[in-house]
Amino acid sequence: MSVLQRTRKPLFSGLLVCATGLLVLTAVSGCSLLDDRSERYVDAREGQPLALPEKADSSRFGQVMPIRDITVADASKMYPSDIPRPPDMTSGILDENYVIEELDGRAWLLVNDVPGRLWPAVTAYMTDRGLGVSQENPQIGLLQSELLNFSKRARELAELPSDPGAEEARVVLQLKMAPGVRRKTTEIQLRKLEVAGNGGELVPWSGSVAPSPEALSLQKRILADLGEFLKSREESKSFSRAASGMESAPLVRLVSDGDDARAISMSLDFGRSWAEVSRALSEADIPVVDLNRSAGWFYVDFRTADEREPGWFDWFSDKEKPRHTHTLNLVEGDGTIEITAQRQDGYEGDQTAPDLLTQLFDYLY
Repeated sequence: MSVLQRTRKPLFSGLLVCATGLLVLTAVSGCSLLDDRSERYVDAREGQPLALPEKADSSRFGQVMPIRDITVADASKMYPSDIPRPPDMTSGILDENYVIEELDGRAWLLVNDVPGRLWPAVTAYMTDRGLGVSQENPQIGLLQSELLNFSKRARELAELPSDPGAEEARVVLQLKMAPGVRRKTTEIQLRKLEVAGNGGELVPWSGSVAPSPEALSLQKRILADLGEFLKSREESKSFSRAASGMESAPLVRLVSDGDDARAISMSLDFGRSWAEVSRALSEADIPVVDLNRSAGWFYVDFRTADEREPGWFDWFSDKEKPRHTHTLNLVEGDGTIEITAQRQDGYEGDQTAPDLLTQLFDYLY
């Protein structure tokens, strides 16, 4: 009986070694059992374009899964690890379609649609709420209501006193529509202002002065009401050709030197640019190690997922903290903000500064 007890440990050790070996062989050979389809993108033939009916509105059709173009010369150099990344399909999609955003005392309604399709709906809103439209300029995206003083519904919406006096100031409501920072979005601002006479002239828009807390609260309340109205009319949108000619130069541009991104240029003020970069870093899942708004820089961890992987022998160790691998700098220029990137000397991975700018641009615009 004592002899059999001594044989248990060697027997158990042998079985453990065999089981471990089988597990290792299964893990190593498992990848070969999967079909490698990584080269199909390079070798695939281009299909025929979609043929639409003659009366179809081509602006309402687009690629659901657009594929990045490659040249024949580039395709000859491609290997499975070099396949180009597809465009970011979420960059033009908002978590919520009608969102009121606020920054530095300014508020606007962000809508995931182009100004040409929103203009008729916003005009319908002003008519429905008793505001009317006295003046409009679709090219600059400006709508001005009739005098609010003589409509009970308009007075309630604009929070005017219920018992007007003889010397009451004449008041109108202005709405400003402009293409948003992100592609295929529109930002709508509004303000209540006093005018002289019957308000028959279009007042130039000036958004440089921050409104009072009461005026800002009113703006946000009316913008929320406008958002609900636009949401209820999503299935019956029309299109304004005049508003489609609204100035639509992109507010965010990628400046390249050959094939490498050199900088990102933003036609925004510093506060808005800083907020947009912060949002883009969060959505791109790029950890921010440190930041300094006054100095205009972000320290970020731009390592790949493989570079952040702790490895086989670190399963039970604490999760590694973000590491400063790249620096983003925001510099004010002549009416623009220029964003540049630098790679830290201590970082030995594959991600370059142009890679960081390119990925950031995908989430900014």
